[in-house]
Amino acid sequence: MTPPETPMDGTATPGTASPAVSLCADDTLHVLKKRSAFLAAARARKQGTKAMMIQARKRRDDEDVDPSVIRMGFTCSKKVGNAVARNRAKRRMREVARAVLPSCGKPGWDYVLIGRKDETAARDLLALQSDLKWALRKLHAPKPPRTPR
Repeated sequence: MTPPETPMDGTATPGTASPAVSLCADDTLHVLKKRSAFLAAARARKQGTKAMMIQARKRRDDEDVDPSVIRMGFTCSKKVGNAVARNRAKRRMREVARAVLPSCGKPGWDYVLIGRKDETAARDLLALQSDLKWALRKLHAPKPPRTPR
């Protein structure tokens, strides 16, 4: 049964954000839904931590997404465990992303967080947050110039 303040047609009531689309009150965080967005992030920068892998991609100017929005996606392979274990890991990554990305993420970027077997679900939330902050600093650090051979 749905709560009385939620309309039956699935739309959000005025003044509230739909959790499937926006995760932040100021509408700066959006969830990646299309496979093509996940594939594009997979071809971009990557940074691993003990508990998760983070893929980050700066969106092009010609994409039809608001440049002030930070988009994020979450995934876990079957190596993480059964559906219950995968969903637990994704819930923990979502909570960490809600806390960290508005302050440490950059607008105009897409982030995909990939859970790791036995680590994502077992690691302390503060440690997960520090892992994500560290990875974002590494991902957004300027690349050193390449020296020709």
